[in-house]
Amino acid sequence: MSLQNLLKTLKTVKRSHRPNFSPTPNRYQEIAQIISKPLKPSLASKPLSTTTTTFLSNLNPTTLLHVLTDPELKSSKCLRFFNFLLHNQSLLSFKPDLQAHLTLICRLLRERRFSDAEKTMKSDLVCQNPRYPFSVIASTVVNCCNDPKVIAKFFNSMLKVYSDCKLFDFVSQDFDYMKNNGIEIDERTCTVHLLALKSCDLLQLVLDFFYRMTESGIEVSVYSLTVVVDGLCWSGEVKRGRELVEEMIGRGIKPNIVTFNVMVNACAKRWNFEELDLVLLLMKKERVAFSDHTYKVLIDGFTSSGKVDEANKLVLEMHDKGLKVDTHLYNLIIDRYCRLGSMDSAMSMFGDMTDRSVFPNTDTYCALISGLCKAGEMGLAMAYVNMMQSKGMEPENVMFSMLIDGFCNKGMVAEAFEVQVLMEKKGFATDLTVCDKIVSGLCKLNRFEEAKRLLNVMVKRGATPEIASFAMPFDI
Repeated sequence: MSLQNLLKTLKTVKRSHRPNFSPTPNRYQEIAQIISKPLKPSLASKPLSTTTTTFLSNLNPTTLLHVLTDPELKSSKCLRFFNFLLHNQSLLSFKPDLQAHLTLICRLLRERRFSDAEKTMKSDLVCQNPRYPFSVIASTVVNCCNDPKVIAKFFNSMLKVYSDCKLFDFVSQDFDYMKNNGIEIDERTCTVHLLALKSCDLLQLVLDFFYRMTESGIEVSVYSLTVVVDGLCWSGEVKRGRELVEEMIGRGIKPNIVTFNVMVNACAKRWNFEELDLVLLLMKKERVAFSDHTYKVLIDGFTSSGKVDEANKLVLEMHDKGLKVDTHLYNLIIDRYCRLGSMDSAMSMFGDMTDRSVFPNTDTYCALISGLCKAGEMGLAMAYVNMMQSKGMEPENVMFSMLIDGFCNKGMVAEAFEVQVLMEKKGFATDLTVCDKIVSGLCKLNRFEEAKRLLNVMVKRGATPEIASFAMPFDI
């Protein structure tokens, strides 16, 4: 609809408010430009004509409402025009009131322009400090719209906006109003509010609002339940989370694998295996099967706490169920076996890994070689180094240092020196304390020239006289 037709309509809807000037083509053109162009903070550098400014100055609240509700005028143009007026109120003889705001918002909601409606609510009604009490908004909006679906969408949208702005007291007022007046409450909007409360660490408010949801007749989803359980578990209240799940099962809200994984993860990370047993028992009772993620979380928790055999059993269970066991899971178990000194178990796990075509990576070899070096099994350690290199992987600084330290501890100084030379050739700098061990060992073997070369390297790298003082008795 052209603005000319719009203005013609405005002349007839309320003749008592007709401006005392006749329309001209130029005025229509300039007003159309105001409505059709994107909103700018202020008027363009080219001022409006006198007739246009006169038209705007004669605009009144009643006529504005007719503009905002005219079905022949697109809501997008109404929104632009309204925003223009808000940014240029000096051109008006009045200030657009609450009814004008709510009329436009309800129209946007009716036409499913939800994002525009919420932006208008936030900028014009809420901002940082609400411009109107909720009770005033509630009593006014019913005069602006008589469509129950639009009214329901309005109050649910307001709840979301209040929550986004962290105006949680207003959320409570909005929720109670909808409940007391039989307005349908959108469960998804409530879930968004639960997430907002959780992000602010307001755990008690999360629980309170969740119970209000369950007691208001809303069909609460498992997603809302999981949000609350996650908040409890994040705060370390896993038992409370499990008890809430058990309570909600009695009310017909069934947990899913995501809900259980949240609790399993919290127990595993905290090594709370007593509570974990209760969670797994409930999981079995509800016939919720483990997912890949459940196994990974459990294996991580068991290995980090030293319960490696339990983790190993879970890997076998995954294979039995046809689930994929990746390299990372094997690495967790192999690394823990190595740290515990159970090298036979670690190498057995490595063999099982390769037999099942799960490919080891540098982390796998690093864990094994570290464990073997600490156990003094230098021959096996070098065998794994060779195996690793045959697969295109090269040792790095940490692995070289482990090998040198292992050889030195076994008194195999010559082998340690060979590794140190190779390490330097590859551009890695040997730790000075490790060099100290090699030099000392070389001197004891009467390999003074080699010891002297390494000592010179140490000095160039900043070794202090105290570190190098052991060389003095050998007169190198």
